Amino acid sequence: MGIISNIWLFPVLLALFLVPSLPRGEAAYFPPISTLVSEQLFNSIFLHKDDNACPAKDFYTYQSFIRATRWFPRFGNDGSIGTRKREIAAFLAQISHETTGGWATAPDGPYAWGLCFKEEVNPPSDYCDSNNKQWPCFPGKSYKGRGPIQLSWNYNYGAAGEALGFDGLRNPEAVSNHSETAFTTALWFWMTVQRPKPSCHDVVVGRFRPTKEDLAANRTAGFGLVTNIINGGIECGKGDNASVDDRIGYFRRYAELFKVDVGTNLDCANQKPFG
Repeated sequence: MGIISNIWLFPVLLALFLVPSLPRGEAAYFPPISTLVSEQLFNSIFLHKDDNACPAKDFYTYQSFIRATRWFPRFGNDGSIGTRKREIAAFLAQISHETTGGWATAPDGPYAWGLCFKEEVNPPSDYCDSNNKQWPCFPGKSYKGRGPIQLSWNYNYGAAGEALGFDGLRNPEAVSNHSETAFTTALWFWMTVQRPKPSCHDVVVGRFRPTKEDLAANRTAGFGLVTNIINGGIECGKGDNASVDDRIGYFRRYAELFKVDVGTNLDCANQKPFG
């Protein structure tokens, strides 16, 4: 039995707590993401995810993605239709880079190979921050990158598990063993504020308000700031960066498929990472 998919009522109840208060008289209705992302469109975005060459073959299903979005009803449902589509395109672009199996001369181009991996290959460590006492590492467990966002570090596994109803510290493998859990952790990371970082969601939908520290660090709203939130310590503030360019390449392709513009501030070359 799956960790999440069969507990159909819990996401509905959870949504009541996740959705901010609405003005009196406004209905709390969020159309399903399937109205914007059909299975046909999903498959045209991820052309090669189920190729034999991909270790995650048959893992990342459309149905699991749609079910996972029900945990976060505001995902793809804030703002105009253009903003909603742009957020979905940005999210899919970021997870595509994190799980890419593409290369420069790959069939259909390098940006047709997202969701090819479900686990980090050759991790440099077990990603255990022993100084974090709130989410202590469990002996013998690795908190390497797993799932679409490549969830990493014990503090992310612990917090995501608590929010989503699985034991992320003792069972981090759940993220790469269950498709819906994998997508749900990626959406948790996308939607959750982790100060001093804003949420990726708030940045894309225009709710981000920079602090004095953000302004001094040149952290301006756009796809580049989302990259900074996800992996800024490695990729941002270093001038032109191949990984950043790869993320942008995916975003441009997906935005075209969704028929929306990509906006401004696509890279984070001149942004300081969050402290």
